[in-house]
Amino acid sequence: MIPDDKVLKGKVAVVTGAGRGIGKAIAIAYAKAGANTVCAARTAAEIRETVTEISKMDGRALALETDVTCIESVNNMFARAVEHFGGIDILVINAGANYDRETVENSNPDNWKRTLDVNLFGAYYCAHSAIPFLKQRGAGKIITIGSGLGHRGYAGGSAYSCSKAGLWMLTRILAQELMEYKISVNELIPGPVQTSIDDNAKTGISKGNVSYFV
Repeated sequence: MIPDDKVLKGKVAVVTGAGRGIGKAIAIAYAKAGANTVCAARTAAEIRETVTEISKMDGRALALETDVTCIESVNNMFARAVEHFGGIDILVINAGANYDRETVENSNPDNWKRTLDVNLFGAYYCAHSAIPFLKQRGAGKIITIGSGLGHRGYAGGSAYSCSKAGLWMLTRILAQELMEYKISVNELIPGPVQTSIDDNAKTGISKGNVSYFV
């Protein structure tokens, strides 16, 4: 996704959900491109592993244990990132979850809410907290990691699809609001990727056949 030619040398990139899967790959890619990378996630051991891999490439990275569903935790993460690296140029909103894989009738309201807390409110908290720092740099970039399921939905996936649909609209609104500040905002929808979030998904595809699609 990002060429290994240090085109981002001196930039600071914050990646949420950087302990595993897509987020980890994005964090490493930014580091390869020369960015100082802030790796944020709830599981400290996982983001420390990501930072270790980046350090082995002579990259600069900071692991910050963060709960994106808590605005205080998010605010603290950005404050520490700015204190450590001097500012923020790029925010990748990647942290995601899917706690409810039932029909609306059979869904658990608490799990439905937990999914939106991570995927939608977590994205809002990160953008809300990061924008002042991005403005201070005179330009910036926000990338949200969306899903095709937020555009078309699927039966038995109302919580995840609705959260990603909300993220898509949040992305569009942020792009309009931040254009005048030279902060671009885009949604990235990856193709099929086998990650931990899909381990128990009711896709109708056996694990033996997953590799055919990814």
